[in-house]
Amino acid sequence: MTDVTKPKLAIFWASSCGGCEVSVLNLHDKLLLMEQFLDLVFCPCLLDTKKHDVEAMADQSIYVTLFNGAIRTSENVEMAHLLRRKSRVLVAYGACSAEGGIPALSNLHTRESHLRDVYLDNPSTENGTGVLPQSRTLLPEGELELPEFLDRVRKLSDVVPVDYVLPGCPPESDSLWRVLETLMRGMALPPSGCVLGESRSTVCHTCTRRKENKSIERFYRTYETITDPERCLLEQGLVCMGIATQDGCGALCPKVNMPCSGCYGAPDGIADQGAAMISALGSVLSVGAYKGMTEEQLVENTERVIAGIPDPAGGWYKYSLAGSELKAKRAE
Repeated sequence: MTDVTKPKLAIFWASSCGGCEVSVLNLHDKLLLMEQFLDLVFCPCLLDTKKHDVEAMADQSIYVTLFNGAIRTSENVEMAHLLRRKSRVLVAYGACSAEGGIPALSNLHTRESHLRDVYLDNPSTENGTGVLPQSRTLLPEGELELPEFLDRVRKLSDVVPVDYVLPGCPPESDSLWRVLETLMRGMALPPSGCVLGESRSTVCHTCTRRKENKSIERFYRTYETITDPERCLLEQGLVCMGIATQDGCGALCPKVNMPCSGCYGAPDGIADQGAAMISALGSVLSVGAYKGMTEEQLVENTERVIAGIPDPAGGWYKYSLAGSELKAKRAE
């Protein structure tokens, strides 16, 4: 039963893994306190509220919607427009809604190649007639409808205006709680367009590892080397994205000897996280003594160092491809 005296909260899951819902559940007993002040009216994985129930609500009757997941299908677009219309405040919750997230790595391939690989060329699929999914299919019982698989993954703000972003894969539950506390206490939210709950420095700035001399002669994958637990991981040859990632997570990955993967997105003032990482790495590569080297030797040494970087596109744009300057593979 909806409580008309409490502000309404909605949580929606678009094209994502469900980790953002887990970050909500990680509030643990604070959920009981939240329930005293906020009325959760729509959350498909927790409540039985249907789409037509949301459609019946008055416009802007939902105080805040946490929208997680990227925009991959026509249903995602439809729900984004519906929840934008019904919500006073729309938050892009998590890396997927903020910048496309991991689903946006799909943009490195075309829509057609995805369908071909899954339904035609897959060795485990028997499809002798070459049938592909259709948006509408007529059957004797009636017309079946599936959401359209769009040409590429988009971030939430590509299809509707977004008031705030709460980044992370998933966002840290402490950050979410600070936002919810602001709502429960009736405090004013910051100006529209802000990143909620985070400062605007970098993971490197908050990381407590010792920084010495960044001069990288080769790169390693995590299983290829034993690292010093107190020294900067980038200086030890691991591709740590902390230098091109805004903080807010508390540098949790470096604390457990894992390089930052960049899930909190680009720092303030940086438009393209991957480009920022490329620039940063270009300034710290050590390819030998430049003096006396021929151009061919310089190129050879540079290519040798770069060759040690696993999956540059999937690493530097792991969470931000849809929001980057690249956005997607260009049509051939």
